[in-house]
Amino acid sequence: MGEMGGNDYGHAFKQGKSIEYIRNFVPPVIDSITSSINEMIELGAVTFLVPGNFPIGCSPTYLTLFPGSDKDQYDPLTGCLTWLNQFSQHHSQLLRKELEKIRNLHPDTNIVYADYYSTTLRIYHSPNKFGFKETLKACCGTGGLYDYNLSRACGYPPLRQCCNDPSSYMSWDGIHYTEAVNRLIANVVFEELMNSINPSLNNLCPFHNPSVTHVKEKNNSITLESKH
Repeated sequence: MGEMGGNDYGHAFKQGKSIEYIRNFVPPVIDSITSSINEMIELGAVTFLVPGNFPIGCSPTYLTLFPGSDKDQYDPLTGCLTWLNQFSQHHSQLLRKELEKIRNLHPDTNIVYADYYSTTLRIYHSPNKFGFKETLKACCGTGGLYDYNLSRACGYPPLRQCCNDPSSYMSWDGIHYTEAVNRLIANVVFEELMNSINPSLNNLCPFHNPSVTHVKEKNNSITLESKH
């Protein structure tokens, strides 16, 4: 399943709704996710990969939308907005609780939770370790503190030249991550699949490479390590 809820929350935030107001959206969003899973189970689906939310407090979009001089609002290590990341955690915590309920009701299903939040935040905590030089600025932007403009996004004139090395940036356009970040996240999620799915992934995915056993940090990135 794809990430769900991000656009719903983002639209409300951009309308200036309060965090208390937007928190009321979380249960209906979670209900929509779980309802979709239950419907697919009724149709015969048995394996699900369900992602959580990203740490939106680290997004150039939200950092630009909510500028502030209060240092207490920002994580001193990452520069991310803590209250927005707490909102992302709230979404993920509720989602995980509901997924556990479905597992208990349908023990023959394989429901794997993809922890986008923790995986991505781990990169923000140690960007140099993974080869990133810019964590909060967009590679393709139109200027500003975070190289993101709410009224002139990437691709709209006047557009300055994109960064020379997108692989050293975490954010592509202030909204989406770069390919380098998505590759790291995909590797971690792939390991979660291999460790969690029963029957084995080899039976479910005949083209899966059985020599890949786990994710390992190597050469400033997260890589899949071979058992040979």
